Amino acid sequence: MSNMKKLHLLTAVVATCSFLYFSCTKAIRFQANSLPMDYNFPQKDTLSILAWNVEHFVDEHDNPYINNNREDKPKDVSRRIDLLADVLRRINADVVVLEEFESRALATKIAKEKLNNLGYRFFGGTESPDWYMNIVIMSKLPIGVTYSYGNIYTPVVSIKDSLGRTETQNNINTRIISSEIRVNEKFSFILTGVHLKAGRTTRDSAMRVGQIKLLQAQSRRFLAEDRNTNLVIAGDFNATPESGEFQFLLKGDKKAMFIDPLAGTNVFSHPSEKPRWRIDHIIINKNMQRFLLPNGVRIAENLEMKTLQEISDHLPIVAKFIIK
Repeated sequence: MSNMKKLHLLTAVVATCSFLYFSCTKAIRFQANSLPMDYNFPQKDTLSILAWNVEHFVDEHDNPYINNNREDKPKDVSRRIDLLADVLRRINADVVVLEEFESRALATKIAKEKLNNLGYRFFGGTESPDWYMNIVIMSKLPIGVTYSYGNIYTPVVSIKDSLGRTETQNNINTRIISSEIRVNEKFSFILTGVHLKAGRTTRDSAMRVGQIKLLQAQSRRFLAEDRNTNLVIAGDFNATPESGEFQFLLKGDKKAMFIDPLAGTNVFSHPSEKPRWRIDHIIINKNMQRFLLPNGVRIAENLEMKTLQEISDHLPIVAKFIIK
């Protein structure tokens, strides 16, 4: 066999292996992830995602491992739960990302007692062992593997200690989680909920950059497993669209770039009483972009502004997609 024929044969083998690998990864990802026996996927071709920082949202129970007056002695718990449930009912998103939310257990209780007819039956969340501001995902759609980052140390970029070592932290990385969401038998995406470090100091920004490096690395990991993976990152980034850290996240690299559908707009999300900037975002990769409806990301509409302000200092942001 000539060298040219050997080269063509090798190329064909590599192409075939690549096709088989990428076409099978989703099947492999979900092969042990059975659906509840009484569950049927919704018969619709749209998908909506809500992200909302609901500002110190806790239940009436004191967690003895958390020493904070807001959690120890919360105020107006029942009223806040009723208000939140009413807004969630009106928005009626398929998947909800709640930031500054105490626990998955609380979300489950609200869904069961206040939203029972809407179909929220799947929940994802990983909680800090000593703090109450967590990320919780509640979904009408089945959740696959949930990735927790609380044990990971991220760099505080460019910040050195007295010995010249780059500082690291893992105190707030519990506020980043990723979950596989199954929309139907043929379509899925990975949703990452975030509540990045707050604050405007150089050190705060450096902490966010370190967290963003983690987001980028994990995105590359997902895409290495399947280059067709649909990615969504949603939540409170504590970074404005023009900030260096947010632009750093969007640019990423050729393998993991993200799009801000609201880039160049005057859509603001914070503070809710008089919004003046946008630090809450829903961003997507190119694979997911083709499913986004025109003007598909916006602040939730047709809601009572006073109610939203009573719940939180942030406004809820919603993204809508068409899945055919």
